[in-house]
Amino acid sequence: MHTVRYEAPGTIAGALDIMASAPGAMVLAGGTDLLVQYQSGLKRPAVFLDVKRIPEMMAIVVDADGATIGAAAPAAVICADRTLQAWYPGLVEGVHLIGSTQIQGRGSIGGNLCNGSPAADSVCALIADRAVARIAGPTGTREVPVEAFMRGPGRTALAPGELLVAVRLPKPAPHTADAYQRLIPRSEMDIAVASCGVSLTFDATGTCTAARVAIGAVAPTPLLVLDAAAALVGTTVDPEALDRAAAAASAAAHPIDDRRGTAAYRRTVVGVLTKRVAALAAARAKER
Repeated sequence: MHTVRYEAPGTIAGALDIMASAPGAMVLAGGTDLLVQYQSGLKRPAVFLDVKRIPEMMAIVVDADGATIGAAAPAAVICADRTLQAWYPGLVEGVHLIGSTQIQGRGSIGGNLCNGSPAADSVCALIADRAVARIAGPTGTREVPVEAFMRGPGRTALAPGELLVAVRLPKPAPHTADAYQRLIPRSEMDIAVASCGVSLTFDATGTCTAARVAIGAVAPTPLLVLDAAAALVGTTVDPEALDRAAAAASAAAHPIDDRRGTAAYRRTVVGVLTKRVAALAAARAKER
């Protein structure tokens, strides 16, 4: 019979000590994915390491330069934060789509990232918003841009013994806004067929001066699409620029065929989403 130990340290150092002494430990940042995988036999950890008693990993800290979101902070808390709503509405849109209301009481962006799904709803917005993953490990701390954190389905940049502690987002520049959308087969509680997150910055004349476009569920990892961003910079994000960005996103996608959609369908859909999401981000930015 398989036995498993439960640990709930109160500090990051304590969590790292447990991971060092029990290499088979797996982190519970909410457990909404891990417990399902455990019950189905896909994962058999020696230790469940619950990090929700670590204050730094549950906190949302806003300062003059941006926001730090603890890796275990519940999705529901993130969505209710007024500053995050104002600064990163696209990120809040993505986090709000993680599971059901009940799941959002436990699920976290740290778990969403570390699960390694290319369809994770928070990740495209995090990439668009220039988020950085803060990682603690036996040799110290390091930072990894979120677009480089996921390495493939179920794989991340975390080395053995390392722990994702938080994500750090810079404060949006003036006339900057983001947006996120996905397509799912059902009306809710489903996995994205394709998704897109966009952040845009405009100058006083209404010209786009900076752009970030990320697409999800159309490759082994979410993708930062530089060509789509380049199609928008230097324009007013007019229909022609949106068409070019959409074409660039479709060209960057390399999806698979599965029961939720063909590769060709996903390429088309991610282009349509890019166009819609960029237009929404532009409208929000111009209102600021």
